[in-house]
Amino acid sequence: MPMFQPSKRDAVVAGFDGSGDGQVLDLDTAVKDGVLGGVGGGGVVGAGVGEKLDLKKMIEELDLPEIPSVFICPISLEPMQDPVTLCTGQTYEMSNILKWFNLGHYTCPTTMQELWDDSVTPNRTLYHLIYTWFSQKYSLMKKRSEDVQGRVSELLETLKKVKGQARIQALKELKQVVAAHATARKTVVDEGGVAVISSLLGPFTSHAVGSEAIGILVNLELDSESNTNLMQPTKISLMVDMLNEGSVETKINCTRLMDKLMEEKEFRSESISSHRLLVGVMRLVKDKRHSNGILPGLSFLRSICLLKQVRSLIVSIGAVSQLVELLPSLEPDCLELALFILDTLSSLPEGKVALKDCANTIPNTVRLLMRVSESCTQYALSILWSVCKLAPEECSSVAVEAGLAAKLLLVIQSGCNPVLKQRSAELLKLCSLNYTDTIFISKCKLTRTIQ
Repeated sequence: MPMFQPSKRDAVVAGFDGSGDGQVLDLDTAVKDGVLGGVGGGGVVGAGVGEKLDLKKMIEELDLPEIPSVFICPISLEPMQDPVTLCTGQTYEMSNILKWFNLGHYTCPTTMQELWDDSVTPNRTLYHLIYTWFSQKYSLMKKRSEDVQGRVSELLETLKKVKGQARIQALKELKQVVAAHATARKTVVDEGGVAVISSLLGPFTSHAVGSEAIGILVNLELDSESNTNLMQPTKISLMVDMLNEGSVETKINCTRLMDKLMEEKEFRSESISSHRLLVGVMRLVKDKRHSNGILPGLSFLRSICLLKQVRSLIVSIGAVSQLVELLPSLEPDCLELALFILDTLSSLPEGKVALKDCANTIPNTVRLLMRVSESCTQYALSILWSVCKLAPEECSSVAVEAGLAAKLLLVIQSGCNPVLKQRSAELLKLCSLNYTDTIFISKCKLTRTIQ
């Protein structure tokens, strides 16, 4: 049994991050040598006279991605709030090491050495280092927050007074601040900034002003009254114009904002029953040079598809064939949206016809079965069922040649939803009507699926 070696009180032992060199550092040495990642000086910055900041609160509110390794408890991998040191020289959060002991372990969790003394020693110096480091970070965050609040207030006042280029510059700065700081977003809302910015949108608003204003509003949590105000026909008309003629960023922001407005109970389908709006959305979705617009465009189109009154208009602009042609190039999250839209449009007679008349509907959809997700398989099966049911003789043979029969067998044999299995069995039966048993069995070979 080794002799008892009490840990040095009020010390920070370097090597908790695995270096294990056991070097003891005092506060000044730790700061000077950069162990703490740039903490300056020893005092608590920003605390008022007699005010003591709560360490737990600071840790939670800061939620920092990078914290000095000496502050981290090796058990929980969280910052320590009550560090204690064992006889081995290793330091832990007190609640964590006591739980370790209560489980019947009498070893050091890091080194697995047996403990010759099970007492724990509060590491006050390390606590002071942790507290000082987080206090400085927290105080800096609060100061920046106060600076941001003040600047937002100034910009909102400026917007009430200026016009022309000065207004555009104020909006640009406010958009940057709002995008970067949650405090700024809250300040704009709390100080009535939403009404100020919304008032700038109208029939005579320039796209330069409109694009900056929309860029701010789309990042805010808007209440029902603000949304209702933005649903005015003149404001929606301006957004539609910018959706067709603005920059990619502006188009995306207009799409996102109108998508948010559609969540309002008071939203009326007439607001987006516009040929020009739908054409603008499809242009955004098809723009291969700026793929960042595809997801917001499809999300908006999905929301529009939920309105039965607008579905026929979507089909009339040729959206079905355009979406079918996009399928092979879409990412999984976009793919699910596109298939949902096509499946929804297939509920219309004209939607079914548009799907049947597109040469790539069947091959592009068959390829997606059992490839991406169960939801994608569900939508794809529903689309194929609509098309094959509409023209069984023409479409079934095309589908079988594209490898549908083998894919359907995979679905039936998989562990997916029973409803999908049932639909696959029905579609398989429909496809088999134009073949003899021998020929159809040959069409079901697994090699076709692999190819």
